[in-house]
Amino acid sequence: MAAQHPTILAAQARTRATSAARQTAGQLGNPVLGYEVDNTPFPGGRPLQGIDREAMTTITLPLEPLYQRGARRKQADALVSASTAESHATAQAVSLDATRAFYRVAQFQVRVEANRDVVAWLDSVVAYNQARVREGAVAEADLIRSQLERDRTRAEGASQAADLARARAELAAFLGEAPSNGMSLRASAPNVLLAMPASPGTDTERPDVRAARERVRATNAAIGLERSMFLRQVGAMIGTKQTVGTTSMIAGLSLPLPLFDQNRGEVARATAERDAAVLDAEASSRMAKSQVSGAMEAVRLLTERASAMRAGADTGYLARADQARRIALGAYREGAVPLLQVLDAARASNDARLAYFDLLFAQHLAVFDLLYASGADLRSARTIDPATEK
Repeated sequence: MAAQHPTILAAQARTRATSAARQTAGQLGNPVLGYEVDNTPFPGGRPLQGIDREAMTTITLPLEPLYQRGARRKQADALVSASTAESHATAQAVSLDATRAFYRVAQFQVRVEANRDVVAWLDSVVAYNQARVREGAVAEADLIRSQLERDRTRAEGASQAADLARARAELAAFLGEAPSNGMSLRASAPNVLLAMPASPGTDTERPDVRAARERVRATNAAIGLERSMFLRQVGAMIGTKQTVGTTSMIAGLSLPLPLFDQNRGEVARATAERDAAVLDAEASSRMAKSQVSGAMEAVRLLTERASAMRAGADTGYLARADQARRIALGAYREGAVPLLQVLDAARASNDARLAYFDLLFAQHLAVFDLLYASGADLRSARTIDPATEK
């Protein structure tokens, strides 16, 4: 299934990695244990006279993570949300590619089957001309011309069969099947339309737009984090001191003097990245809106044309094409029309069938493009019957 595609699984793994980084962002700094001895001789040396030995045991707690923790967690939360949205966007994109691969299989399958039908029909024309030539009723030129047309159609069929094999292999990559000569992946040619979503949605529902906006939130948090680094290596210390059997408490605070702003460049960098993220989010939003607008118009146009064509598929468009082919063949057998008119009718019937299904497939893909552009689930598409749809 497309849901198990390696690209989707890789995106999910990156989301898990970002979630693990969020745990680190919320951690406090570890205390530092210190032990110091003064007024003691070197190892192996003589004891010092007149000087009392002093020993200090201290614990220093870094305070820097305390006032940076909020900004770090905000940044980590935004990055996790962005990674999750990007994972959803990847899944949507892979699903759309899998859908297109399916319709390529269906399209080439229709062409192969239509070609087989034309070849079978031309076989009957060739057999008829062979019998007529043996009887001396028609010139051999008609037999040769019909044989050439049949062989040309068979050659086209071989090329279409090769295209179908390649399309099946592409679809197999999404389904997790290894392409092989014996592989059987069949996509039925749908004879129904897909309905346009009642409410295609807005750009806020698109996972890629959500990801861009979460990136903006992450860069805003990054600016706050860089500003909090103006004071670094701040720590509080507490401990004990032993001198001549007397124990006393010691405490202290280490605070660097911020004479120079060592993080000014990093603040400027984070600000520039925030500005770039804002512009990227605006570009994503504009692209989403334009794609939804274009996809809606494409669905409307293709649905109107496909509805009209499908409504008359059995009694109009395709029926007329088949009828024209039968009439041309009957007239040819009566000697009323030349062979070229029969061959033209066969081509016209074949082209009509291909045009009909190509339009249906285009309408289906347009609906899926609209669902993708609006951020909706690609599985929410439903079929409609133009004969009953109001």
